[in-house]
Amino acid sequence: MKVAVLREEGSSALAALGEEVAALLAQRGDEIVSEPVEDLQLVLNLTTVERARVNYIRPNPSVFVASLVHSEAGTSWESLEQLKRATYTALVKTMSNVVVHRVEDGPLGGSVYFMTPELGFRRRDDDEQVARSIVDYVTPLCEARVVVNNRLDEDLPRELWNGDAQAEALRAYGRKMDELNLLPSPFDIKSLLSERDLRLAMKLFGLKQLSYGNLSVRRDASSFWMTGRGVNKGALEKIGRDIFLVKGYDPARQEILLSVPPGTDPTSRVSVDAIEHFKIYDALPQVGAIVHVHAWMEGVAATLQSWPCGTEQLADDVLELVRAEPDPGHAVVGLKNHGLTITGPSLEEIFSRVEGRLTQDIPPLE
Repeated sequence: MKVAVLREEGSSALAALGEEVAALLAQRGDEIVSEPVEDLQLVLNLTTVERARVNYIRPNPSVFVASLVHSEAGTSWESLEQLKRATYTALVKTMSNVVVHRVEDGPLGGSVYFMTPELGFRRRDDDEQVARSIVDYVTPLCEARVVVNNRLDEDLPRELWNGDAQAEALRAYGRKMDELNLLPSPFDIKSLLSERDLRLAMKLFGLKQLSYGNLSVRRDASSFWMTGRGVNKGALEKIGRDIFLVKGYDPARQEILLSVPPGTDPTSRVSVDAIEHFKIYDALPQVGAIVHVHAWMEGVAATLQSWPCGTEQLADDVLELVRAEPDPGHAVVGLKNHGLTITGPSLEEIFSRVEGRLTQDIPPLE
């Protein structure tokens, strides 16, 4: 694959680590370039926490951006929460798929910290093997098959323009997620980005706002209702904006097929997790509803890799875990360093089964 290594001014402290990572990639047979070119698969961005910004505009979401960031000399993070905020800020400012934050000083120094947009956060000792760890972590992810494109067909029957009983259940349990504080937005993205960068981020990822978690409910054997991408799940209203009818998947074009009312905003999108939900409904007819939350439960089986949202690899791994459960129609499985996918016959049954058992402290899994 083609890899661009970009060095931001002030990132000299990371130069040696960047060169080591690039050398390991070259040993794999990857082509290393010093500036963006066509057909890039990976951008390795070297910068500092304080100078973090967008220095590469991705032509599409399939280009993977990994930022190696460094705290300037003398910076001391006194608490893990303070460090998380700084790392998350660097992630959104660089619009990266993962940030690797190297910390030298203070009580949290001598380590590197990995963070993803899904809020996965884990620590690794800063030693002679850290470059290998970065390569082993990043390369499978950037080669994943991304399914985030939608095809909007204005063929939704008139009687469904305002939804039906299943869509109403989606609205009700979206409010329930909000009441249970299961829609975390840990940091206000609008306070972290400039107006220009916020517009870029929203356009690139097809977001209206930042909101974690999603829900879906089966309508019939071949379709299901699902929440929109980045919409406020606590206030689901409009079909074709907040809620979508997913009617299929075109693997050749890597497109989720949506049935929408006439006049729908062509930039509207269903949740990036639609491919995961589609595969579960398609394979397991006993599943009537699916909930995804950025929370955790003790004792759950989890995926072995931290695949990005919206990839077929994540969808396939989650489906495999659900199938392996004693009762796939009533399953709770973990997405490594990310959250849970929960299946059930209905949203009502899912929430009655897990309410009071969820914790927002997601364990960092190696």
